[in-house]
Amino acid sequence: MPRAKNSRNSPSPQGKSGFVRIISGQWRGRKLPVRDVEGLRPTTDRVKETIFNWLAPHVRETRCLDLFAGSGGLGFEALSRYASRVTLVERDRGAADQLRKNIALLGSSAAEVIETDAVSWLQGPARPFDLVFLDPPFRKDLLPTVCTLLEQNGWLADEALIYLEREREAEPPSLPASWRLIKDKQAGQVCYQLYLREIHEDAA
Repeated sequence: MPRAKNSRNSPSPQGKSGFVRIISGQWRGRKLPVRDVEGLRPTTDRVKETIFNWLAPHVRETRCLDLFAGSGGLGFEALSRYASRVTLVERDRGAADQLRKNIALLGSSAAEVIETDAVSWLQGPARPFDLVFLDPPFRKDLLPTVCTLLEQNGWLADEALIYLEREREAEPPSLPASWRLIKDKQAGQVCYQLYLREIHEDAA
């Protein structure tokens, strides 16, 4: 998706390197080209390694959604670690084209790119995901809206894991009551967290 010029200010060297690197899994060490989209802020290797250390037991055979895909760094990492299906939603045409090319480079049939606006897409027909990555453009206040849509419109499996990445200076977003924080870290200007969706059935 397009990023406002100053909306992605994380000090990521990858943002200017022209590629993202897959850290582990079947394509460990593989570098994938990144389209030069204004303000694109790929998740740094340091943060990505922490995320997937958290997720290590939970990625294989999961249905994964990378909602603001950008470079696809998070979605491709999950794909390399044997997620059963990865859906990458990206509204910027150039970035979406590069995601498709990278899927072809990997020779994977387990990934799809949906070129559309994330908020609009979440208002359409839903299918449940086990693992969701939410790394929207900074200073756009998108997290409250997309989190509500994910929860209310049937996009999440009962015990889905949801990763959130946001600017450190922002107020924490209002999140669904069923989401429980299980991991929380900061790196530079970025705050990143992992939530577990817990559904408690009322006693009969």
